[in-house]
Amino acid sequence: MNKVLVKVYVPILEEQYDILIPLNRRIYNVIKLLTKAINELSNGYYTPQRKSVLYDKITAIPYDDNLSIRESNIRNGTEVILI
Repeated sequence: MNKVLVKVYVPILEEQYDILIPLNRRIYNVIKLLTKAINELSNGYYTPQRKSVLYDKITAIPYDDNLSIRESNIRNGTEVILI
């Protein structure tokens, strides 16, 4: 399978979304995709003023933007925070 299902928590909206993300993309590209998807899912309420950052929900450590999803510890069911 070339995608993983992750739970994305967005604190500013107090919402959580289940989203499929591709394994072969870099995290900085995934952040752009997530930002766009959540903006659409929230009917335009999520519009960050600065660059968004993706964090591991358990450790609160930000993911390295230059890693691909496959190179990171993101797997099916991983919970992440988008700020």
